[in-house]
Amino acid sequence: MDFVGKRIWFFVFSLIVILVGVVFLIISPGLKPGIDFTGGSTLRLSFENDVTQSQIRTKLTELGHDGAIVQKMTSGEEGNYFIRVGELQLPEKKSLLSSLQESLSPDGINELSFDLVSPIVASETVLNAFYAVLAAVIGIFLYIWWAFRNMPSPLKYGFAAILALAHDSFIVIGIFSMFGYLFDVEVNAMFLIALLTVVGYSVNDTIVVFDRVRENIILYPARSLRDNANSAIAESLGRSLNTSLTLLFTLLALMVFGGDTIKEFLWVLLIGVIVGTYSSLAIATPALFSWENRDFSKLFNR
Repeated sequence: MDFVGKRIWFFVFSLIVILVGVVFLIISPGLKPGIDFTGGSTLRLSFENDVTQSQIRTKLTELGHDGAIVQKMTSGEEGNYFIRVGELQLPEKKSLLSSLQESLSPDGINELSFDLVSPIVASETVLNAFYAVLAAVIGIFLYIWWAFRNMPSPLKYGFAAILALAHDSFIVIGIFSMFGYLFDVEVNAMFLIALLTVVGYSVNDTIVVFDRVRENIILYPARSLRDNANSAIAESLGRSLNTSLTLLFTLLALMVFGGDTIKEFLWVLLIGVIVGTYSSLAIATPALFSWENRDFSKLFNR
């Protein structure tokens, strides 16, 4: 199969998906930052009486907590809810729980967990997240450039890998922007950790294909880069799909039997594994050929 020959279709498909994500990023609220990035308080409560999300949200608004996030927890007992409000000190938390119990659950409310993050800590988290992503990108580029230093134009391998990495990151962020707009899903530090994990997985898959390209160039120097690239993708296809399917089955098992606290992490990995497998085969190596074929310069010189 001529994977490289179909690169334009791959690029156009990815561009459309990314643009859809950008639209949702622009539409308010876009990517909804969670407590780790904005500060505030989160509570996980178990109501003894039957209550609904709208009843809890209405009562919180009456108590002055406009814009509170209320989500029904999918695991655990019936009546468990996740609530996020502004920063609460202990006396304020006790007053809030007392008011909720008095009006919504006279039989009692069990506090499952309570977390408080100050705005100062949240701003430091945002800054550290930026540094982590920047360090990861620079480190990956330098490593790939060094690993392929004996090949002609080793920089193109680094740029192609970073392009695939950016492709995966933008798609995952775009999908979570849709989740934020449609389902009020927030992103927190766990999202960032999962995103960096996806980046590592994507780069690992990409390097496997690039390494196969390098071997083919050494073994078959008379063949064109197009033929060597197509052979590398075909030879790596089975390995990439088997690895991804094994990981997907593991993640699905964790989705079913794991708790709510790791659901966001698992969703990012689930999406990232699929996108990363696609990009290593349909974006990174075709981009490598496009660099060699000067497709981008031809496009701008028209």
